[in-house]
Parts: sequence; C-alpha cells; structure tokens
Amino acid sequence: MRRQVLACRVENHSGVLTHITGLFASRGFNIDSLSVGETDNPRFSRVTIVCRGDERILEQIRKQLGKLIDVIKVINLSEMESVERELMLVRVNVGPSKRAEVMEIAEVFRAKVVDVGAKELMIEISGKRAKVDAFIDLMRPYGIKEMARTGEVALARGPKPSAAGG
Repeated sequence: MRRQVLACRVENHSGVLTHITGLFASRGFNIDSLSVGETDNPRFSRVTIVCRGDERILEQIRKQLGKLIDVIKVINLSEMESVERELMLVRVNVGPSKRAEVMEIAEVFRAKVVDVGAKELMIEISGKRAKVDAFIDLMRPYGIKEMARTGEVALARGPKPSAAGG
C-alpha cells in the first residue's frame, strides 16, 4: 500500500469537511491524517489529507475529491518535493528522579517542555511523522498519560535557486 498526501483548496463554509469525509466513508477508504485550516484568504480553507491504498484506489480518491463542488483544487504532494510536519503534545508520567532524563531526550528531539507538574511533564514536539513516532517510542517506558496529534500539514517546496543566483 502506498501513502499519499493531498492538499485541497476548498470553499470555507460549513458542510465542506462533511462532504470530504463522507466521500471517504461511503467508499470505505480510511484517512490516516486530516488537518484543516483557513488560508491567507478567509474565503478558502486548506485540507491536508494523508491516506493509503493501491494506485487504483489513490487515483480514485484524487478524482472523486476533484469532483466535489466545494473543492477548488487538489494537489498530490506525494508526487513533488514537499515539506511535511506534525505537531504533538504529550503528557509523560515522570517524577523528579527521571525528569532530567526525559528532558534530555526531549532536547535531542528539539522538543520543548511546556508544562511541569509534580508527577508529569507536558512536551511539545513537531517534525516529520517518523520523528514524532520515534519520540513516542522513547516516552512509552516512562508512561504516556495522554497525547494529542494535529495530523500532518504540508506545502510543496518552491523552485530551487540557480547557481547563478537568478
């Protein structure tokens, strides 16, 4: 199964997300990650969808999304150079004796401790999905109390500058 990241520019009004998720549900497709936010123009939102399937299914998803009336444009970011990031907050069960150890791991991952309690730390981390997953694996032995992930957001990379600078 292949993974694809789709960026959809959509009309920013109620019901649009319902149409998009309904398309997936009615065809039995799963969404790995979904992120939605207003763009620089408040008339539009950007929906980033991460899904998996064979080539036939992924092509069908792209075509069906493009047919929805509220969807203005669908871009397959998996077919171009792009930057993908995810944000996560995680509460880790850690008392004073293990706190420095967890904070060291967080520092290696360029994560930030955003809240300290008597028996827990809340850590914020962002980056590629694999980085976030690796951080979770290292936090599991300490005891993850709760976590929230945003889902991936992505943008296509711009053109590379030429050697001549122009």
